[in-house]
This record gives sequence, structure tokens and C-alpha cells, in this order.
Amino acid sequence: MHGLLIHPGELTKKWIDRMADAGVRVLGLHPEGGKQAIDSLNNLLRLLETEEYRALIDYAIDVRGLEIEYEFHAAGWLLSRELFDTHPEYFRMDENGERVREIDFCLSNTEAIDVIAENAAALAKRLYRSAPRYYFWLDDNSKPCGCELCRAISPSDAQLKVMNAIVTRLRRDDPSATLAYLAYQNFIVPPKTVKPADGIFLEFAPIKRDMNRPASEGAELDNVRELLAVFGTQNSKVLEYWYDNSLFSKWKKPPKQFKANNELIRGDLDFYCRLGFEVIASFACFLGDDYEELWGDVDIGAFGE
Repeated sequence: MHGLLIHPGELTKKWIDRMADAGVRVLGLHPEGGKQAIDSLNNLLRLLETEEYRALIDYAIDVRGLEIEYEFHAAGWLLSRELFDTHPEYFRMDENGERVREIDFCLSNTEAIDVIAENAAALAKRLYRSAPRYYFWLDDNSKPCGCELCRAISPSDAQLKVMNAIVTRLRRDDPSATLAYLAYQNFIVPPKTVKPADGIFLEFAPIKRDMNRPASEGAELDNVRELLAVFGTQNSKVLEYWYDNSLFSKWKKPPKQFKANNELIRGDLDFYCRLGFEVIASFACFLGDDYEELWGDVDIGAFGE
């Protein structure tokens, strides 16, 4: 099953038709990350309350047969930074031994994790017509907490512990709910001591890969095979960067002209299928109306084959 992720503001009927006509099954909406992650997530939630935006999602699902997912860096939304004033112990300890408001939280604080899980359940209910597959990522450019408890386990084990708590809470409302463990940046090394709870699936996002070389030659090969051994292939997902013009444009507008490397994409698709991944997706951001006004139509032909 193939999917593409675009920024919420880039969603149009044309993009929906382009995906469906190419055989793409999953439309992912991905609010911008980085320092604006909380604001961009709130902007998405406001859009989802409007009749106009809901009509686009209804068209994608009811007319074109797509599934809708929402993928975003959620840490700052799930644990409000304002709580730092009353509960600094909920937040990350830096290399100087000081609790800091910025970037993620203390991944070992059980009270903080309870708050996060409850907020995740509330957030899931606001994701209009979402498939029961959820993606509540930690912060972009995540940094490990330096407290004694967090230092005792790897960042990957700490992330999985939080995701286990979230999916357990989500399943109280919807027994079919599943949640991604994002293998990305610090978390691409497989967890060793914490086991995935029921409903956790692997999402492998090799952002540091060389986009000029096949994935089969990448430095992440040992990690991806170990990750699949830990999480299994059920619901497993690759999140690639083949069409991510935000990456190629260095996250700055106006978007640069983009040309898909169709030969590389076809080879990578075959490689990931042979590894056993069930879903293969790519970011496709910075390819909206403003891109087309500058550079013309977007080629996703290789991905839709």
C-alpha cells in the first residue's frame, strides 16, 4: 500500500485526484515540524473544524477511495510547555543537570506520561475521519533527557515506553487503534529492553540517507533489519523522502524546481517490498499550488505504479 504526505495547506481536489489516479491509497496530512510544530498542529485542528476542509477530506474518502492519516511532531502539544512553571520535573534535563522547557519531556516521569496519554486520546478524537493508525511523534531534532532514570535506558527504549502508554490509552476508546514507533534520528537504533505493546507498529524514516544512492546501499541497513526483528512486519511502514521538496528546498519558500528520480524510486520500492514492509510512503511537501505556478505539474508516476 502506497501513501503520500503533504502539508495541510497544500491539500486540493487536484492533489487528491492525482494520488487516486496514480494508485496511491493513503493521503497523509503532515503539519510542519521544527519550532512551529505546535502552531502548525493547532492550525490543522482549526482547518478540520471548517466545512470547506472537511468537504475535501470527504471527497478523498467517499469519492476517490483514499484513507486519511495525520502525522506530526506532537510532543509540545501533548505536554503543554506551560506546565513547566508548576511541574518542571515533567520536562527534560539538559547536559548541565537543569530542567528545560524546550524539546520533548522527561521520558521516565510517569505522571507526565499519564498526562501525555490522556491528551493523545483527546487529540485522536479531533482528527477528522482518520484511519485508526496514529502518528504522535516526539519533537523534531529530539534530545535525550539527562535525568538518572532516562540515562539508564536508550532513547529508543524511552520513546517506546511512552508510545506503549499512548497506544494502551487509545485502545480504551478504540480497540483497533494502532500507533507508530518512529525510527528516526536518535531513535533509528532499535530498542533493546522495552518491548512493543499490542498496537505498536514500526515506521522507518531514514532522513539521513543519501538520496543519490539506492536504499539497499544505505548505512541504515543493519538498523532496519533489527527494527523489523523487534517490531515485526505487520503494519510496518517506510516513510521516505523521494518527493519531499521541502527537504530539497531546505524548508524555505519559494520551492525549488523538483524532478523525481524515478529509477531510484522504483529500485527502492522493490527493496522495501522484499524486506517485508506493508506500507511504503513518502513526504511530498512543497509541491502545492505555489510550486505548480512556478514549475508546472508534479510527477508521481513511479510511485503510483
